[in-house]
Amino acid sequence: MNNADKAIHLCNCNGTVPFDITRLTDALALDAPLEVGQQLCRRDAHTFAQRLGKAPEAIVGCTQESALLRELADDAGSASGVTFINLRDIAGRSARGADVQPALAAQLAMARLAEPAPVPAVSYESAGQLLIIGPAGAALGWAQRAPQQYGERLAINVLITDNDRTDLPVRRDYPVASGRNVSVAGWLGAFEVSWQRANAIDLDACVRCNACIDACPEGAIGYDYQVSAARCTGHRACASACRDIGAIDFSAVGAPRSETYDLVLDLSEPALIRIPHPPQGYLSPGRDPLEQSLALQQIAALVGEFEKPKFFTYKPSICAHSRNSKQGCNQCIDVCSTSAIRAEGDGVFVEPHLCMGCGACATVCPTGAMRYAYPSASDVALRIKTALKAWRAAGGRAPRILFHSETRGEELIALAGRHRGLPADVLPVAVHDVASVGLELMFAALSYGAAQCVILSQGDQPDAYGAATAAQIGIGRSVLEALGYPASALAAVTADDAATLTQALGTLPAAGMSCPPASFALPAEKRGALEFCLEHLVRHAPVKADTIALPAGAPFGSVNIDRAACTLCMSCVGACPASALMDGGERPALRFLERNCVQCGLCVNTCPENALSLQPRLLIGDAVRRERMLNEAEPFHCIRCSAPFGTKQMIDAMTGKLAAHSMFAGGDALRRLQMCADCRVIDLMHSPGRETSVFDL
Repeated sequence: MNNADKAIHLCNCNGTVPFDITRLTDALALDAPLEVGQQLCRRDAHTFAQRLGKAPEAIVGCTQESALLRELADDAGSASGVTFINLRDIAGRSARGADVQPALAAQLAMARLAEPAPVPAVSYESAGQLLIIGPAGAALGWAQRAPQQYGERLAINVLITDNDRTDLPVRRDYPVASGRNVSVAGWLGAFEVSWQRANAIDLDACVRCNACIDACPEGAIGYDYQVSAARCTGHRACASACRDIGAIDFSAVGAPRSETYDLVLDLSEPALIRIPHPPQGYLSPGRDPLEQSLALQQIAALVGEFEKPKFFTYKPSICAHSRNSKQGCNQCIDVCSTSAIRAEGDGVFVEPHLCMGCGACATVCPTGAMRYAYPSASDVALRIKTALKAWRAAGGRAPRILFHSETRGEELIALAGRHRGLPADVLPVAVHDVASVGLELMFAALSYGAAQCVILSQGDQPDAYGAATAAQIGIGRSVLEALGYPASALAAVTADDAATLTQALGTLPAAGMSCPPASFALPAEKRGALEFCLEHLVRHAPVKADTIALPAGAPFGSVNIDRAACTLCMSCVGACPASALMDGGERPALRFLERNCVQCGLCVNTCPENALSLQPRLLIGDAVRRERMLNEAEPFHCIRCSAPFGTKQMIDAMTGKLAAHSMFAGGDALRRLQMCADCRVIDLMHSPGRETSVFDL
């Protein structure tokens, strides 16, 4: 069901949220006035349940008492169709006397929109096979406790990486191995763990009969059943005592092993996987026993079957990563905090099981080959457009859009609303991760009538995300400033507590952005979306500009050419992933369409004459859509049949360089370089007494 068809249940929370029913009803274009309770969770609970029974699909403007209200919804038989939103803390509280009706209308308008279209799911299956990696004392200690706490939920395995002489348990309740040079790769339900055998005694094969301990004259073996290299003199009496069991083999030290597990608890210091966002199912709490206990609790909950959306789509045909082994754009690989993206041929490969949906790859992708799919930029833009329309209909002026993450960001904003109240001109918009907010969404917010676009992040955000956001804001500010808009219309704040957030929002420079709201729907394709926004901003710009200089790394610009160096070999045309460079068809020429250029640098890296260079800029108006000639040359005509082939510049350069070569001393080979392919063969046929070389062909 479309959320617009759902009943809306509001609560003024004991009179503390000042709902103006008339303004809200008009702003949302509702058929009937909204009904507002004073205590849905207390005095009005019975009435609330009755109303739910009449319209089982509902939006409830409260999250604090969602557990109790969901119980009432269960009793009314409508729990599956109830959506809870935090109106009180995110929209209903502000400075004393401030008008909160626009913010309330905007949040309700967004809540009434239908959910984004579903996307393919990524599945995980974990049977609870857990590997605990780390020093013997800690790893064996948690291996002993885990069955007591989690019963049959987890199947324990231990890999000892640091032998601290801890005795092995008396009972063999789980497999134990010792290893070094350990590596972990994979994801929940499919971790591949590799290591090298660290000791002569195979703990998995050892029956702990103590024969080796009795046989060793140096006492090099203890009840950890490992050989101490410092004490062992190499007499091998232990191996003889263990001959029937076969658990001791000194030649096997260093032998590689690998196994597959569902879950990994890594107690190593430092962790074996050191990336900002390790894969799900892998936890590395360090040496703190409390953190280790909490990590084990998290792991115990990761048993079963799970699904998540496939957050991205990838179109390899327009990827600017590489061409013919020449490096171009590497931005998605560099920014990925989960190591989910790797080079694969001329394109990249994204492992969906490792992707956690931050969207930074789509933000930095210049071509739109990598696109954020759930929710898409189009879906987020529709929410912004709808919210701003309701904001204006409720009497509000242009607000500041505050992009925040759905989880931590929303909690932080709610706390700020509870303590002091958000500024009345702030409209929070939730996204899965703020790293997914690129230039097209920022410009869309301004085009739809926002006064400012602010991105809220937390202090533990990966550095690459912050750098990507800063780069996008830098490009956007260059454009806005050149068009006469305030550069402060794009901003970012970092806050980990409510007080810092409130202070940051209060000290941001006033944007003063003013642009009539656009009516277009944001296209799904990234370049097209940017074009729509730029055309709208340019149309209403206070300052008219033909060209805007952009910082290095911007996805717009021109290609400059040294005509004297260019031989029109067309290597750049074959390398260009965006069809910005084109040949001249029947004539030797190089054409350029600036609208398509993404400044990936593949043409520059491919050009054998180093004749090309990039110029980041934004060309305004129709000129960006018109092809222009970068270079053209006089065609060279075959000296035998006069047919045109290649360029005069290229043939002259080739003959000039090869004239002094010994293989061309006779003149015939040099002359054949000036012939077309057909005439070259005919000429060779007329010279039967001469041996053919590769240069003749």
